[in-house]
Amino acid sequence: MKSQTIRRWSFIHTWSSLVCTLFLLLLALTGLPLIFHHELEHLLGDAAELRQMPAGTPHLDLQQLVRKAEQHRPGEVVQYFGFDKDEPDGVLAITAATAGTEPNASHTFMLDARSGEAVAMPAANGGFMMLMLRLHVDMFAGLPGKLLLAFMGLLFVVAIVSGTLLYAPFMRRLKFATVRHDKSRRLRWLDLHNLIGVVTLSWALVVGITGVVSALSDLVIAAWRNDSLAAMVAPYREAPPLTERAPATQLLDIAAQAAPGMRADFIAFPGTRFSSEHHYAVFMNGSTPLTSHLFTPVLIDARTLAVTAVGERPWYMDAMGLSQPLHFGDYGGRPMQILWAVLDVLTIIVLGSGLYLWWGKQRRPKEARA
Repeated sequence: MKSQTIRRWSFIHTWSSLVCTLFLLLLALTGLPLIFHHELEHLLGDAAELRQMPAGTPHLDLQQLVRKAEQHRPGEVVQYFGFDKDEPDGVLAITAATAGTEPNASHTFMLDARSGEAVAMPAANGGFMMLMLRLHVDMFAGLPGKLLLAFMGLLFVVAIVSGTLLYAPFMRRLKFATVRHDKSRRLRWLDLHNLIGVVTLSWALVVGITGVVSALSDLVIAAWRNDSLAAMVAPYREAPPLTERAPATQLLDIAAQAAPGMRADFIAFPGTRFSSEHHYAVFMNGSTPLTSHLFTPVLIDARTLAVTAVGERPWYMDAMGLSQPLHFGDYGGRPMQILWAVLDVLTIIVLGSGLYLWWGKQRRPKEARA
């Protein structure tokens, strides 16, 4: 690589790294506890714990659970019900002042499906884990914060690519993984910075790219609403406002018949951003590690309970669904979590050492830098 090309890539690597480093340090530090969020929620006492009941205790039907949720939060409406295969006796309920209330203004709790008892979920409404999540997702700035973090993620990818291109000619003079312990402290850190950067290269690219996709989730959902969802509810465009809706009792059975072999992940009630004013939307997914993150919406007329559409999955919704488990490493059990945590710490070292090397270079006399 010619010296002029090296200088150009060095400039790109230096400034793409510097602009995004502080944001990436924030993301790496907040992402570390999020890798173990289930474990930390239990440790901090923020996880929902259902009461012990005799095995085989029957569940209330969905409409009864809707009434229980509305009794628990008077004056609010149910936006979503969620189902966790690891907690078959619990139903996640999200309520808000109106069906269209934005997510950060809603309230989340667990309903015991056997009794309808509401169980608090502090981690979903505040506390340490929610603080870490909001800092990691949007820095409490909503969509502008997400877009800023997406841009920082793109700069991170540029920094990784440019750093790799710079490392190749550098290693022609040294053996791979060489750390020059007999040289100055700055050179030792330079070698460590390069070595750890190469070791974490693939992981950092995956996390960077999936982080950008996740940060753009609001735009992805808006595109889905304007494209796929709009096409599925087009026959209802001129329909009068819904004044009365059928009970939710049979929704899961209806959706299971429309999408055989799949299980319900969550229900979006009429008026929310994942449904329409005239529909229940039951989002179904598969049972394999891959298909469990891919969602197929079943739209059910909220007045007649007739299935009006079984949605196709656009590629960008699949990309969003797959990006989140890849980003947090929470799909492969404890070994995957530990691996993600180790790589996260190594990335923090790369970011910190990069700042140290740049700052040390600025403090050297101009002649020495030249």
